[in-house]
Amino acid sequence: MMKTVIALSMVVLAVSVSSAKIKPQKTQDMYKVTMVSPVNGSYTISPALPDDGMVASGTELTVRANSFDGYSLDAIYYTYKGGMWGTTSVENFTPTMKITVDKDMSVGATFVKSDLVDNLNVTHDVVYAQPGVKPLKYDVYSPKGAENLPLAIIVHGGGWSSNNEDIMRGLARELAIGGKYVIFSIDYRWVNTLDGDEEPNSMHELIEDVFGAIAHIQEHAAEYGGDPTKIAITGDSAGGHLSASAAILSPMIGDGGFGKANGVYEFMPSYMPQGKTVEAVNKEITDAIKVAAPSYGPFNASDFKQFMPKDAGEDYYDAVSPAAHVPNVGERVIPHFIVRGTQDPLISNEVVQPYVEDLKENGQTVEYIQVEGAGHAFFDWKPDAQTRATFARYGVPYAAEMKSFFDSVLY
Repeated sequence: MMKTVIALSMVVLAVSVSSAKIKPQKTQDMYKVTMVSPVNGSYTISPALPDDGMVASGTELTVRANSFDGYSLDAIYYTYKGGMWGTTSVENFTPTMKITVDKDMSVGATFVKSDLVDNLNVTHDVVYAQPGVKPLKYDVYSPKGAENLPLAIIVHGGGWSSNNEDIMRGLARELAIGGKYVIFSIDYRWVNTLDGDEEPNSMHELIEDVFGAIAHIQEHAAEYGGDPTKIAITGDSAGGHLSASAAILSPMIGDGGFGKANGVYEFMPSYMPQGKTVEAVNKEITDAIKVAAPSYGPFNASDFKQFMPKDAGEDYYDAVSPAAHVPNVGERVIPHFIVRGTQDPLISNEVVQPYVEDLKENGQTVEYIQVEGAGHAFFDWKPDAQTRATFARYGVPYAAEMKSFFDSVLY
């Protein structure tokens, strides 16, 4: 009996040792790919998705889009969970897009009425500077046959820490209706290290990027049929602050450094045209910006201190606050068009109203509209149906109001 027990134990041990040497085969990662039903066009995906939408990691999908009569492609895109706002979209503006599956995602294509884009020459991703890891760029929407048209420059929002110029393409197209403006939609660095830069980016450097973009745009405006001496500037949310900064703080452009010397706060544009002095760039930008439309943004650093270094002092806050530098109309005329939604949970009337009052006290023309029922970011354009519906409801009519205000100044 003892021999039988020992023998059985040795068999169990042998099986255990043998099993330990067998490595289980790893199951290939699979991800869910969901097709979003298109409107006003169609698209195909190859290879075709299985019925359950589960696709092996690393699979390359080719998406091809076709628009219906009377419509044009806006973008092919895929969306996944993650990012500052909960979901992130990656967009492509040509009829074919290749996507490598490495996460759960939704894939789709959006289309717009052809009369919004048929009369436009659209140029994507013009790089104007690269002060850090990310190339800084802008898109151009130029009416066909444009000659010496005023410029409308758009600065996107996103908490100074997300999004790029693509999110403003809906507004760009609306401002281009009628062929009166060449539209430039610009990008800039994000605060802190969110771009992947080793050294954190500070608020004043984002403002320097906006000035750099304007300097580059002025240098190349004629190539797109634009007049570099006539500029309207707008932006939403964080872009509202940055566009107001461009309009109000341009006299502070200089090479004296930003806070390096006691009491000296000067913005050095991240792009400087070859052969031009900083004094010349200061004057060209200051003279050219004729009108501003900063939408639902903060104008005093006390309302966005959390986006700046903890050791930034009051002098720094003052220097990046348009509200602290509003000029008297006798010195410089800068009419303002400002909108915010009555249901905006991020930017209250109490944030905007003091800036409006300061402008008025200095004799500046101001049209301030509180849009009944609108929330935040209604000038944004994203591929999801809700954002596009919000833009159609609020963005389209108030873009027309903005353009009319620009016309009253520049025409």
